[in-house]
Amino acid sequence: MWLPGSGRTSTPAHAAPRPGRSTRFKVVSMVCGILLAGVGAYAATNWVVGLNGGSSGEGQSGTISNVTITAVAVPSATNLLYPGGTGDVVVTIANPNPYPVTITAIQLPTNTTYATGYTTSALTTTQAGCLAATPSDVIWNFSTATSGSSHTLTTPLTVGASGQANNPLAVTLTNDASMTAASPAACAATYFSLPSLTGITATGGAATSTTTPATDAWTS
Repeated sequence: MWLPGSGRTSTPAHAAPRPGRSTRFKVVSMVCGILLAGVGAYAATNWVVGLNGGSSGEGQSGTISNVTITAVAVPSATNLLYPGGTGDVVVTIANPNPYPVTITAIQLPTNTTYATGYTTSALTTTQAGCLAATPSDVIWNFSTATSGSSHTLTTPLTVGASGQANNPLAVTLTNDASMTAASPAACAATYFSLPSLTGITATGGAATSTTTPATDAWTS
């Protein structure tokens, strides 16, 4: 705007000021900073560091603990024993290891190793006249004259790791007990604790747990 008598113009109040030295300096400094940061980052990637031979780390494996197979009353047996017939055996399998254990076969005592009869499913009071020494004539089905005969399960059983689901694992072994025709009458309406198993075939390691309760068997 021209001012009369002054020979000069005035700058309108609303006009933006022209960038001064201070503003230009800030802009230039910012751009330089970005460029220098980029150069520094790029330069660092060229410092290639190698690895000394023999560099390593330490790990540790877990221990191996035996599983425990226990006679239980729940779930109750469906197929009941009678002279000359076979019946179910119900067990739980507890795995104390910090990893799943998969059982593929069971080893049995001899076919002259007999079960002991009890008056109730608690297996605390023996049934007179139906003891292992009587004998009860109740044995593991497919056991032989050789102790430790191995019998493959129809389906492998995987017991979950200690503290995890499906541990203990309840299993009904279908028709894997046998009562001979010579079993005494005292063994009627009796609960049996089958003879101790001699071993199992099992492996430990990652596997999907069998859901409890399960049904399985060996058939020969």
